Amino acid sequence: MATIIYTHTDEAPLLATYSFLPIIQAYAAKAGVEVETRDISLAGRIIAQFPERLTGEQRIDDALAELGELAKRPEANIIKLPNVSASAPQLKAAIKELQGLGYDLPDYPESPQSDEEKDVRARYDKVKGSAVNPVLRQGNSDRRAPASVKQYAKAYPHRMGAWSHDSKTNVATMGEHDFKSNEKSVVLAADDTLRIVLEAEDGTTTVLKDSLPVLAGEVVDATVLQVAHLHGFLRNAIARAKSEGVLFSVHLKATMMKISDPIIFGHVVRAFFEPVFAKYGDDLAAAGLSPNDGLGGILGGLDRLPNGAEIKAAFEQAIADGPALAMVDSDRGITNLHVPSDVIVDASMPAMIRTSGHMWGPDGQEADTLAVIPDSSYAGVYQTVIDDCREHGAFDPATMGSVPNVGLMAQAAEEYGSHDKTFEIPTDGTVRVVDGSGAVLIEHDVAAGDIWRACQTKDAPIRDWVKLAVTRARASGAPAVFWLDETRAHDATLIAKVNAYLPEHDTDGLDIKILTPELATAYSLERIRRGEDTISVTGNVLRDYNTDLFPILELGTSAKMLSVVPLMAGGGLFETGAGGSAPKHVQQLVKENYLRWDSLGEFFALAASFEHLAGYADNPGAQVLADTLDRATGTFLDRDKSPTRKLGGIDNRGSHFYLALYWAEELANQTENADLAAAFKPLAETLAAQEQTIVDELLAVQGSPVDIGGYYRPDDAKASAVMRPSATLNEVLATLG
Repeated sequence: MATIIYTHTDEAPLLATYSFLPIIQAYAAKAGVEVETRDISLAGRIIAQFPERLTGEQRIDDALAELGELAKRPEANIIKLPNVSASAPQLKAAIKELQGLGYDLPDYPESPQSDEEKDVRARYDKVKGSAVNPVLRQGNSDRRAPASVKQYAKAYPHRMGAWSHDSKTNVATMGEHDFKSNEKSVVLAADDTLRIVLEAEDGTTTVLKDSLPVLAGEVVDATVLQVAHLHGFLRNAIARAKSEGVLFSVHLKATMMKISDPIIFGHVVRAFFEPVFAKYGDDLAAAGLSPNDGLGGILGGLDRLPNGAEIKAAFEQAIADGPALAMVDSDRGITNLHVPSDVIVDASMPAMIRTSGHMWGPDGQEADTLAVIPDSSYAGVYQTVIDDCREHGAFDPATMGSVPNVGLMAQAAEEYGSHDKTFEIPTDGTVRVVDGSGAVLIEHDVAAGDIWRACQTKDAPIRDWVKLAVTRARASGAPAVFWLDETRAHDATLIAKVNAYLPEHDTDGLDIKILTPELATAYSLERIRRGEDTISVTGNVLRDYNTDLFPILELGTSAKMLSVVPLMAGGGLFETGAGGSAPKHVQQLVKENYLRWDSLGEFFALAASFEHLAGYADNPGAQVLADTLDRATGTFLDRDKSPTRKLGGIDNRGSHFYLALYWAEELANQTENADLAAAFKPLAETLAAQEQTIVDELLAVQGSPVDIGGYYRPDDAKASAVMRPSATLNEVLATLG
């Protein structure tokens, strides 16, 4: 039997899985397709790291490692739902929850001293940040809005906030002394093993990384963000926000860039509360209260200090004296600086642009904002969009074009593969990247506290990326634009490779160009306003940013994108969209038994997965499942069966019922496979006849709190009962068996 792996992840996508997966498995089995799960949730990844401390019943296999190996084989067919890319506070919260559930897990060592503590810290660091995607993404990314979704967005445009010519919203970025400006890049002539060493000013040498294997043709970059200049930049940005009367907000990616961005976030917290840290910094450090964990973590630990009330008052005074802070939750007093993972740049910036360039202020009102994005590598993209909206007004979803993306991400390409090569420098000196012969390839003068990182991009993924760009340009007829800046070291290296590899493909009649990210943004926006499509061909981080930015403006969400990763070994990875809103959906479910999560991304990924399987497994029934699911999804959109916005309407569970109904009807009425038609005809008739009963059962449970047994590790029985409350639907599905 052919197999699809459906990933067991976290938060709202996981809760939706309890409802949708039984439908998938029942339908797929009729075509000889088995749908299995693998646990790559944050809790699952933590548990897998400590088998020797757990009981036999508690132990689980390292599913992520297993899927990483599967992704390198041609039979891979993996549906990947959004997972938690854990910041340090999230990781600690998950550990605490698991300990409360009886798992004998060690605490997370903040400052490991013993060998045992260092080992524990190393294991936990394996699951922190973007631990999943670099393992599974053994191919480049093809993300686009399905035609049915785009048509729906045009027919039922989402709300867009109006823009004023007088808007004072802007981006503040360093522009010098940052990762972009200090970057150096080399291409390796042959296979080698590199080393990264720090030579201090007193001549002592520290090996930062002893072994860095590289392949011929591989691109290696290194750069440093100089914190002394970061501090000056932040002081100026804080003063600018106050003088201009706008909100101050910082936009980073502390979950994905799990070493560098939490440190940068900590510097922002320090800068905003500079007088407090000048006076009480030693007290806070002694209590283990780090600015890297955010203001929320500090305030939550002040009761352990004898002068905690005094320090809290100092923080409150600093907030009163500074510029107004952008808020994550103004009702609860949660600021932009409370938790590093609360304001993620690729989700927060498009949301701000969509809302008139506003964020929420402490008074609960929207206001213009100074969006602080310290590193200038991609900040100009957002400034360009802001300038465009200030001049031309908000975009119109009913008429605007689309910006699909071809993203370079295979084999941990670029910045997202930098975690094991990112260091907070302990002393003044020089960092060098040296080859096997001892020759220096790259070097930087550094000061204590600077953030230095190296990145790798292998040649095979770059070749595959260029090929995928040409393929998509040919298939769509849209221009393809490589977002590369010749003044940035890494991009200049990639431009040379793109120019070398493009002639390997038939590009006659295609419009393929290379533009800086800022010019590419302006070009794409000009076409968007004319209703025209433009393919953005980008590196890994811009892939993430663009596949949130443009879908949020076009569709209202990035969760409705079709995200296909043609794996380089021949298999397929099918991603279901972003999970940035997932935590809020869980909170609402627990409070009101209402899950607003939209599973449309899962529907699209599943259809693509069936289609892929039909080809490599020679399973015509799987192709019928794909075709009928695609048509059913179109009906689902036409009849507007996505979760409604408030209690009293169908939620995620109701949307799954309607998808099941329309899918069964399509299967019953198709003529390609008589056995499948016969199998699904009774089901379709019963679901249609029981529609009102099932909907009434689903609606009846809304409005009361529910217990799912845990946030990071829900109890399967409890979560399943909550997410499958219609006895009628459950009984009807069971008849398929």
